[in-house]
Amino acid sequence: MEGRIEKAKLSYEHAVFVGDVGELAAAERELDKLEADLAVARGRILHARFLDDRREDPRELALFERATHLYRTLGDAAGEADSVFWEGCFHQVVRSDPDRAVPLLEQSYDLATAAGDRYTQWEVLRHLGIADHAAGRLDAAREHLEASVRLCRELGLLAAVAANQVGLIYIAAAQGRRDDAVALAAEAYATAEGCGARRIMRQVAEARIQTMAPDTDHGETHDRSAP
Repeated sequence: MEGRIEKAKLSYEHAVFVGDVGELAAAERELDKLEADLAVARGRILHARFLDDRREDPRELALFERATHLYRTLGDAAGEADSVFWEGCFHQVVRSDPDRAVPLLEQSYDLATAAGDRYTQWEVLRHLGIADHAAGRLDAAREHLEASVRLCRELGLLAAVAANQVGLIYIAAAQGRRDDAVALAAEAYATAEGCGARRIMRQVAEARIQTMAPDTDHGETHDRSAP
């Protein structure tokens, strides 16, 4: 960050004192990239606050949309995939609007695939799985979440593995695969405990109770703290 700002300062001085404006365009692009990165980072902070207090901050979506505009202008497909994912996540989690969320998630996945961005891919797959689960499309939800788990394992994201398995526990129970649900709960809890993901441990414990209780509706996701 400091390097980009310093480069912009030097480009300014070179233009003013030497009369050479040739470096200004590159400096502007660097600042646009910096602004986009900061917008996504700020938006994530606001999203984390929403997960804690469930109060929407109108700045969140605006930050992600600004980042998308900048990344698209820069031709940064990986950056655009990330910011578009967060737009979709906002509509899904904050606004509870799958009709707006799912097309954005699918667009993000296509961009991330083209850019080879596996980190964004696992996040999108997770949230597509959540959307499928909420809509009662259990086979599709399982497919998406299992694909997300595989990517998370490859990337070494153990807390994310356990988080995805929470949804898979509910799906297994809804499909009558009780033994799979029990095994997933044991594995997810151990994984979450091993990496200190206490929130996920609580979600696994809740899933175990809910799925083992008689006459429980497992058709919708119970992961209310999904990012």
